[in-house]
Amino acid sequence: MKILFWGTPAYAVPSLDALVGAGHQLVGVVTQPDRRRGRGKALLPSAVKARALELGLPVFCPERIRRDSACQQQLADLGADVSVVVAFGQILPPEVLAQPPLGCWNGHGSLLPRWRGAGPIQWCLLEGDAETGVGVMAMEAGLDTGPVLLERAIPIGLLENAQQLGARLAQLTADLLVEAMPLIEAAGPGPEAERWARLKLRHQGEEGLTTARLLQKTDFQIDWSQSALAIHRRVMGLYPGAHSTWRGQRLKLLATEPLVQRLADQLSTEAAALVKPPTDASQQGEPGTVLQVIPGVGLVVASGGCPLLLREAQLEGKAAANGNQLLQQLQASPGDRIG
Repeated sequence: MKILFWGTPAYAVPSLDALVGAGHQLVGVVTQPDRRRGRGKALLPSAVKARALELGLPVFCPERIRRDSACQQQLADLGADVSVVVAFGQILPPEVLAQPPLGCWNGHGSLLPRWRGAGPIQWCLLEGDAETGVGVMAMEAGLDTGPVLLERAIPIGLLENAQQLGARLAQLTADLLVEAMPLIEAAGPGPEAERWARLKLRHQGEEGLTTARLLQKTDFQIDWSQSALAIHRRVMGLYPGAHSTWRGQRLKLLATEPLVQRLADQLSTEAAALVKPPTDASQQGEPGTVLQVIPGVGLVVASGGCPLLLREAQLEGKAAANGNQLLQQLQASPGDRIG
């Protein structure tokens, strides 16, 4: 099939590669314009644009596709059979949705209708979901409201961060899109309702509906009065951005384990050995207080509930560190405070 691909971050690159590898003709790639990134604020292309150029594909970078009628016409002239959207970052207007005869399809990183909108990977971790997944959804005017063609669920590991989970979901998205294309092609063109009926799509209900709100700066600040599990979910879900302070410097928390008795079988061997009954006085202290310094492992820190094991962190101006290197950088002792 002739496919017009829409995507921006690294998450979308496996899907682009997979569709090319499956033998489809990519007539164009639409992505966000180059943005200034990094300490030097250099103007850099999106991950999708960089990969598309490597593949020799035509690239389009509208600032706002909804307002760019000239770009809309350029895309229409490509004659794509279908549009495939993976984390593009803009809402497609009705004029664009109506262009391809086989429709516009979105590879979305959640089990709809849970976590519609941006940031579904972060939010499933922040809220402690036991599982998540990917859906291939027919696009319509609403935000992630379209009916679902294919869906796959995967479990979420307690110690899995957003980057690790995102890599798994990105590959699952790619696999599912490749599986979906022959089904969409076989259903053929025609009125939307008839195409959808032939594909036997699952229409979303309202039960279980949640929307992933945009993250704010305050979301990334660790509140040590929360439970160890809540803090851990924030560290994993907002990886690598959750932070506190250490002796006046910013300290990014990169890997933690909640020392909760009921979760002991999901912890590392080192962390499981540190789990003690909640009534143990040695495991209590003001939130943010360093309770233990474990050589080769990290710091045990008091929270609003059970303690938290801090295994990896990045002190302002230094590289990320774990184990003895982390302990050497922080020079912490029991009784010291984080935050």
